[in-house]
Amino acid sequence: MKNWYKIARKAQWKGLDELHDTFPAADAVTVGSGRTATVFNVRGNNHRMIAGIHYNAGKIFVLALMTHAGYSRRRWKDEL
Repeated sequence: MKNWYKIARKAQWKGLDELHDTFPAADAVTVGSGRTATVFNVRGNNHRMIAGIHYNAGKIFVLALMTHAGYSRRRWKDEL
């Protein structure tokens, strides 16, 4: 997480394509609110971090951090 934070803090991504240059495994998903969240694999793919990214404002909001098993249950999609 420290490494992710260091990278993300300095990043100036303009969209998902640019984010993929840094984090190729990141995925955009539509959540229950109809908005798009970005899923990052962390801790050797054992955990997932769900973030809301406002590319135009340069802001990242960490919405959830969970184990891979918790992510697989998919309940988080309805809660966000």
